[in-house]
Amino acid sequence: MKTDKLLSALCYFSVLFAPFLLPLIVYFVTDDTETKSHAKKSFFSHVIPAITIIAYLFIFLGAAFAGQNELIGIVFLSGFPVVLIVNLIVFVWNIVKGIKILKTV
Repeated sequence: MKTDKLLSALCYFSVLFAPFLLPLIVYFVTDDTETKSHAKKSFFSHVIPAITIIAYLFIFLGAAFAGQNELIGIVFLSGFPVVLIVNLIVFVWNIVKGIKILKTV
């Protein structure tokens, strides 16, 4: 198995153990353009869950500090499932992309 393919797959699988760190390291260390491309894509796919969680917390805590109890319930009941589904889709997408890269040996 080529090292470049393994590094590319590890960038996607790093969602399990080092979401931001490994893709950044691979991006700056490697010289292969395809591996850099996969590292960049995996890094941005690891950023999506962080952004959704931060946005959800910002809206939820903003409603809580404003004292709007009705809005807190709406945000919690409607926002939490959306964040959960988006993060689950991104997680599965990363695993599938890593497997696809490993299969193209």
